[in-house]
Amino acid sequence: MALLENKVAFITGGGAGIGRACAVGFAAEGARVVVVDINLANAEDVAGEVRSAGGEAIALGVDTSHGAAVEEAVRQTVETYGSLDCAVNSAGVGTVAQLFADIPDDDWDRQIAINLSGVRWSMKYQLIQMRKQGGGNIVNISSGAGITAVPRAGGYVAAKHGVVGITKVAAIDHAKENIRVNAICPGYILTPMTVRAAMVRKLDVAELCPIGRVGQPHEIADAAVWLCSEKSSFVTGVALPVDGGFAA
Repeated sequence: MALLENKVAFITGGGAGIGRACAVGFAAEGARVVVVDINLANAEDVAGEVRSAGGEAIALGVDTSHGAAVEEAVRQTVETYGSLDCAVNSAGVGTVAQLFADIPDDDWDRQIAINLSGVRWSMKYQLIQMRKQGGGNIVNISSGAGITAVPRAGGYVAAKHGVVGITKVAAIDHAKENIRVNAICPGYILTPMTVRAAMVRKLDVAELCPIGRVGQPHEIADAAVWLCSEKSSFVTGVALPVDGGFAA
C-alpha cells in the first residue's frame, strides 16, 4: 500500500522546484494533491502533470503572505476533498547578496513576509483544520540557512531560522492533538533559485557538499513524504538537514 493512500496533501510553492517535486512525490504515494502557488499557471501545469500520471490534483493561485488568501485556499481544499491531512509549506523567495548593514528595508520586509509570515499563515489555517478533524502532519521547508549563518544573506537567514523556531513551537503546542510538525533544511538542491544564487556568489556548490554533488528536488520530496507518513510516527519538532553532509 502507498504511504499516503487517500490522504489529502496541501503543497505551497507547488508550481516549481521543491514544491513541484513534493506535489508529484505525494501523488505517487497515493495522496490527492492541492498545488498552491502564487503563479496559477505554474500550479495548473503541475496539477495537470499529476493527473496525467493517474493522480488527483487541483491548482490554486495563492499569495501565502496574505492570511485571508491562505484561509480561503484551505477552505477550498476541504470543500473539494473533505479533509487536509498533510501539508508541505515550500513557498519562498531568494535574496540578493549584501552586507547586513546594507540590507534595504523592503528586501528585509519581503523576506519576513514571504519566507516566515507565509509559513505562519499557512500553518495557522492548516492547524485549525487539522484540529477539527483530529490530526495531521505539517512539513515546513526551511533551509541550511535555518540552522547556520550564511554570509550576506541576513534577511533570508532570519526568516529561515524563524521557520525552524515556529516549527518547534507548533510541534510542542499541538503534539497531544495528533498533529506532528517538522521542518526540512535543504542544502544545495538543483532548483532555479539555487542556480541563480550560485552564479551570483560564484560558487561551485557541488564542491561544498561532502557527498560530492548537489541534491535533487525529489530527494527533499522523499523526506517530506516520510515525515508525513506513519513511518515517522514518533518524529515531531525536528529540523532535518537533507544536504549531502553540508551541515555536518
